[in-house]
Amino acid sequence: MTPPPLRGTLNLERRLGDWARARLPLALAELIMFVLKQGWACLFGGLMLAAIIGSSLVWRPDWPLHRYDALFLFAIATQALFLWKKLETWEEARVILLFHLTGTAMEWFKVSAGSWGYPEPALFKVMGVPLFSGFMYAAVGSYIARVIRLFDMRFTPYPPFWTTLLLAAAIYVNFFAHHFGPDIRIALFAATLILYARTRVYFHITDRPLWMPLPLAAFLASLALWIAENVGTATGTWLYSGQLPGQMVSLGKLGSWYLLLYVSFVTVTLVSRRALGGSAPTAQ
Repeated sequence: MTPPPLRGTLNLERRLGDWARARLPLALAELIMFVLKQGWACLFGGLMLAAIIGSSLVWRPDWPLHRYDALFLFAIATQALFLWKKLETWEEARVILLFHLTGTAMEWFKVSAGSWGYPEPALFKVMGVPLFSGFMYAAVGSYIARVIRLFDMRFTPYPPFWTTLLLAAAIYVNFFAHHFGPDIRIALFAATLILYARTRVYFHITDRPLWMPLPLAAFLASLALWIAENVGTATGTWLYSGQLPGQMVSLGKLGSWYLLLYVSFVTVTLVSRRALGGSAPTAQ
């Protein structure tokens, strides 16, 4: 049974869709609804990004609360609000927690290896990593879990589940292992295309199902994350090794996010596999 707040959201979406379809060409109406649904799916990440930008504009070094600590408290409060208002389900919260833990572990390693750093002080900072950073990874997990539900997505034909686990594990391990040995990301890029080449992401904006190849969806999502990373470095919230003030994040990080999205996607499927496989949806 859909929780009352989620039912209210679905009713609002239905009313907006009916209004747009009655007054606009179908393609334009679907585009508007697509943008609105995407915005709703990435609400947690959008709020975190807004907090990063806003705090960078107003925060002063002599304030009693450090900016990183304020971001950490904001993230906890936002997550609690989402669960209280049932904007996220507890199943989605488990996904977010799992990705939060794996993301924080990567942060500890990467910061210690000098890949990037957090220049500001904080009370809630462990091994050089402010604790709000884990919520940035959690925001990716939140987006994936929510976008699957909001767009009623289905991924089909889907490769054998064990192969997706193996690929995700190899990608995650390579983020650590390439510091000590060869970087196999080119092989991993190829593996994502080979494994998911036939997989279509079916989604609904109206009753008519639409689809795109899963690798294309992963690339577009990674592009959005790369843009968000540029916001993070432009505000000085974190900086990559050797990155100069005002310099954009290298395009190589776009590839890193592309690979990491497969890890986050498979992490979501560990909790829920309802959208995987089966027959392609048809118009209702």
